Amino acid sequence: MGLSVKRFSILFLLLCLLAPSTLFAEVLTQQRTTRPVPGRPAETKPAPLAPAPRLPEAKIFSQVLANGLEVIILEDHSIPLVTIELAVKNGSYTEPPELNGLSHLYEHMFFKQNRAIADAEDYLRTIGQMGIAYNGTTREEVVDYYFTTTSPNLRTAMQFMKDATRYPLFDEREFVREKEVVIGEIDRNESNPYFYLNKEMNNRLFYKYQSRKNPLGSRETVGAATTDMMRLIQQRYYVPNNSALVLTGDVNPAEVMKMAQEFYGDWPKREKDPFVEFPLVEHPPLTKSEGSVIVQQVQNVIISIGWHGPSIGKDNPATYAADVFSFILRQPNSRFQRNLVDTGLVTAVDLSYYTQRNVGPIALIAQTTPDKARAALKAMYEEVAHFNDKDYYTDEQLESAKALLEADDLYSREKLSDYTHTLSFWWASTGLEYFRGYLPRLRATSRADISRYITTYVQGKPHIGLALISADAQGRLKITPEELMGQ
Repeated sequence: MGLSVKRFSILFLLLCLLAPSTLFAEVLTQQRTTRPVPGRPAETKPAPLAPAPRLPEAKIFSQVLANGLEVIILEDHSIPLVTIELAVKNGSYTEPPELNGLSHLYEHMFFKQNRAIADAEDYLRTIGQMGIAYNGTTREEVVDYYFTTTSPNLRTAMQFMKDATRYPLFDEREFVREKEVVIGEIDRNESNPYFYLNKEMNNRLFYKYQSRKNPLGSRETVGAATTDMMRLIQQRYYVPNNSALVLTGDVNPAEVMKMAQEFYGDWPKREKDPFVEFPLVEHPPLTKSEGSVIVQQVQNVIISIGWHGPSIGKDNPATYAADVFSFILRQPNSRFQRNLVDTGLVTAVDLSYYTQRNVGPIALIAQTTPDKARAALKAMYEEVAHFNDKDYYTDEQLESAKALLEADDLYSREKLSDYTHTLSFWWASTGLEYFRGYLPRLRATSRADISRYITTYVQGKPHIGLALISADAQGRLKITPEELMGQ
């Protein structure tokens, strides 16, 4: 399965290791993006002098079948391609420690033998011969699977998706092989110091339920997994009233609904919502700040500061404010960039927020050199202290940020197969109503909203400060936990 965990904080940190001097700016731009969609790097977009014209919004059709399966359709006949995606509210946020990573392992087993096609090679060969591209991803709050094909093959793709969803066989030999594949992924990531930094941040931010922020899992949990555990996940979460069928491209909504009813209408619903029967415990808030040095064989120094951010459904206005404020700071003409990058204290820096239902993290991360690490750390905290100053950004920067974020929604639709994943993400994490109202509420974001976001979640709040640094550099600098906490 090529791409397994679609987490930008992992993907781009891996790239960072390969070429830290040239790719870290991209890491910072893409890491923990609010919207998991391809977009143009913020640094390349000139800020308009006036608000951009209002962009057309996507017309999204949705209907729920009697068994609870939601069918979401974005119709676009510009090219004869269609993507069909199954999204399931699963992922690491449902996982206790002993099952950590098993949602991801289940994803690896999805495109294997099933009751309709008992040979995995035949299954994949048939898909390949029809020109059907396929993949799956596992995130914290959603697992999704997709086929992209020409529109005449839609019916066949719907059949394939049905068989894989409803009738998996979990062949023991295939299961053993995929466990080794996943363990290989874990080993490769664990050897990456930047991945380790990200993992340590999550482990400390979400100290009580760490597994719920770790889609990849561990060698131990994956190694101990059984096919009975796969069936447990299937029975609990792979049910119509916990799933959505998302289609984009050259489709007719009426025809799609007829096919959805034909293929999925008899899929038995779960009598009880899995999140009612197996309720998730809230992540407890941080009660104090912590600082720690992580010693790894790295050339530069990476400083990361993390906070608990707003949760979807509890403080929606703060999520829009977080998006806008992060975008303002990401622009090269911002005070934030001028004071940190233009002065030479850091080579790249970013403040980001990752939208989630279960506590979205806020991350301030920067790359610098050992000789400037202490000064850079001090300057980063000085910037945080000034975030709420009236002159920290201009009204023009505020309006420009909102206009460009709105434009990003249009850019994200340029490749509908990618936009399908966006719809799945939002459906699972926030619900379609949040997504439908995103642009109007984004436009309405005010200075007061941003101020409340900063004071509620960032300034003066418990946080985690980490530094990734070589043993030699730390031996010279002796950066303290107190410094990493901004004290």
